[in-house]
Amino acid sequence: MPETAERASAVIRDNDLALLTDPRGKSHIVRLRSGAKFETHHGFIPHDALIGKPWGFVVHSSLGHPYLVLPPGTADLITHIKRSSQVIFPKDSAYILMRLNVKPGARVLESGCGSGGLTLALATAVAPTGHVYSQDIREDFIDLARRNMERVGLDPYVTFLHGDCAQGFLVAERVDAVFLDLPAPEHCLAAARAVLKDGGFFGTLVPTANQVINVLRALESAGFGLIEVEEILNRRYKPVPERLRPQDRMVAHTGYLIFARAVASAFASTQPQEGEASDVES
Repeated sequence: MPETAERASAVIRDNDLALLTDPRGKSHIVRLRSGAKFETHHGFIPHDALIGKPWGFVVHSSLGHPYLVLPPGTADLITHIKRSSQVIFPKDSAYILMRLNVKPGARVLESGCGSGGLTLALATAVAPTGHVYSQDIREDFIDLARRNMERVGLDPYVTFLHGDCAQGFLVAERVDAVFLDLPAPEHCLAAARAVLKDGGFFGTLVPTANQVINVLRALESAGFGLIEVEEILNRRYKPVPERLRPQDRMVAHTGYLIFARAVASAFASTQPQEGEASDVES
């Protein structure tokens, strides 16, 4: 099983991925190889100086610069992914996983893999018994996303497909969830519904309000119900006890998230009004 899908060992091993972070928060992800070196303008660190040591220790470079050494989390891997296009960052991807009910054993289809940020999150969540199908019209995006999955050891859980989703998805089985990260997802809703199990989970992300309107107009006629539109805002704080306050910059709008469920017949979705809670049986 790839190291990203298993519990980290007590000590750092040869071939592990390591997160090296300095006091200013500058971080690097390094694949450790015996005999190799990690080099920056702050000096170099032999990989052998890390292998065999406990996670969470501080190592100093040849110029005395300190680095905290930790096993990287999924958010770290996404943030440091090699990219040629915008990726879906942890702010949104974590919520997407929850809303699409992505868990070990799930079969998930995404379209528009880009650099593979969401692909990485999906593959981590479905491992070790599930699978991700990632279809894109651009072969260069597929090649980059595949290399990124290989870099973190998640490639066994992902099958990449080259094709235009408007012409259909090249998936042989029905899937539990579908996510579209496309400029015009409304053109692929019928194809998404065709490969999605009845009752399955659907999601998409678009950056502008008029794109949301286009998707909403197409969803119900394509066989979807329980439609919701949401947005995730993230405000970080400076962790200084004497002057706790928000950071000067905020990661606010990245995109509108639209979620729905695959339904077998027409269903008029009425959302609760403000202050009105849904009834839940105890």
